[in-house]
Amino acid sequence: MTTTNIAYSKVIEICKEIYSKKTKDYGTAWRILRTSSLTDQIFIKAQRIRTIQETGENRVGENIEDEFVAIVNYCIMALIQCNEKDLVMMELPAELAIELYDKYAKQAFDLMEKKNHDYGEAWRDMRVSSLTDLILMKLLRVKQIEDNQGETLISEGIDANYFDMLNYAVFSLIHLHRL
Repeated sequence: MTTTNIAYSKVIEICKEIYSKKTKDYGTAWRILRTSSLTDQIFIKAQRIRTIQETGENRVGENIEDEFVAIVNYCIMALIQCNEKDLVMMELPAELAIELYDKYAKQAFDLMEKKNHDYGEAWRDMRVSSLTDLILMKLLRVKQIEDNQGETLISEGIDANYFDMLNYAVFSLIHLHRL
């Protein structure tokens, strides 16, 4: 297993642990959210990261690593909401919520491996601030696609953007934790 794969897996484990604990605390209350609301939650997190990066000031006190973890987890929630249309129950059993988390984390990992190969791990030479900007750009794209009722003429769909944002957040966490 490559260094990137090991680091990526470590980051996902951290994110999954938080997702699991919050699922035990809150259940799957996030299931009430439409994907557009999840997009806005991701936007709030990414915008806060950018503000802290630009100003160097953090008045709330929560670190940006926690915000990147939240982006990963909100992206997985959004992917579940987009793709698991047959799940009509609002409250998912914790085991199912974790199983779905693993399913989409695995798909994100597989995509990362393919892109990482083709792009030659270019993300390793990028700044965390650039990855933040890419997340914000993807969010604006998703918002536009949502405003167009999911229709695109030539572009990838919403799912692809959630997967990319998830992977950019993981890359940021790898940089921040020096993995």
